[in-house]
Amino acid sequence: MSQPNASRRGSLQYWPRKRCTHSSVRIRTWVPNNQAKVLGFIGYKAGMTHILANDNRPKSETKGETVMIPATIVDCPPMFVHGVSFYQHSRKITSIFAEKTVPELGMKLTLPKKPAKSMSNVKEFDDVRLLINSQPKYASSIGTKMPKILELALNGSKTDKFNYAQSVLGKEISVKEALGELHLVDIRGVTKGKGFQGTVKRYGVPIRQHKAEKTKRGIGNLGSWTPKRVQFTVAQPGKMGYHQRTEYNKEILKVGEQGSDLNPTGGIINYGLVRGNYVLIKGSIPGPKKRAVVLTPAVRPNRKMTKGAYDIKVIAK
Repeated sequence: MSQPNASRRGSLQYWPRKRCTHSSVRIRTWVPNNQAKVLGFIGYKAGMTHILANDNRPKSETKGETVMIPATIVDCPPMFVHGVSFYQHSRKITSIFAEKTVPELGMKLTLPKKPAKSMSNVKEFDDVRLLINSQPKYASSIGTKMPKILELALNGSKTDKFNYAQSVLGKEISVKEALGELHLVDIRGVTKGKGFQGTVKRYGVPIRQHKAEKTKRGIGNLGSWTPKRVQFTVAQPGKMGYHQRTEYNKEILKVGEQGSDLNPTGGIINYGLVRGNYVLIKGSIPGPKKRAVVLTPAVRPNRKMTKGAYDIKVIAK
């Protein structure tokens, strides 16, 4: 009789399977560039739709034909720059806040009563970053006015960063200004929380036959006799979902200015109306509706994915 062989159940690609403490994401890698520009944007997932577009890819089997593409709608109200951080030798030395900020920012931060009037007093620094917050009040019925706060890096030289930060401090940044020229982006978000789940749903353990002892939706044993402990590779039940995940090389199909182009009658189910700027992303992105996601330039772009691959004809409503 041949020796039974089975691959391990469950992926060890993400370990430990730690859940997020909050729905705000963390960014560790920034894409270098010569142009002074902000390297990210906060949006809110509104839902999915499908579009009809002409396929313009040169080597595609459906070149010149009309194809149907699933797409995700990301509601992108303008971000507000409420501060600038200065770094020297990878350590933050000071932060300058704008004289006037959005009132909702007081829910998250204790702002200084007398902010610095000018950035010119800071002389020695190596890096400049923007302190920005989202404005969900301009989005649809998300159900909160609490903004998301993020520190975003800038492109360009040291002088270009300083001049750009000085020009946008206390002002809004639109999605077209941040992502208008991009073709590929990375989506960072927190996935849906599934709660406490068993080994079949959590790790893909096969359901045992009807004559199995004790349980059907569980593992056969906890491991070998030696070592005399339960190893971390053994599939066990536990909480599932609500993890930070990054999806690379998501294609931007359209950066729109009026949500009326895609709003169905009565609004998007479980979201509402998209009233302002939005971004259409090809395919799906992590997280449920109304959750904040961060769009950043692609850190490892796929050269085969050319810009203008699809010419949109109809957006389904």
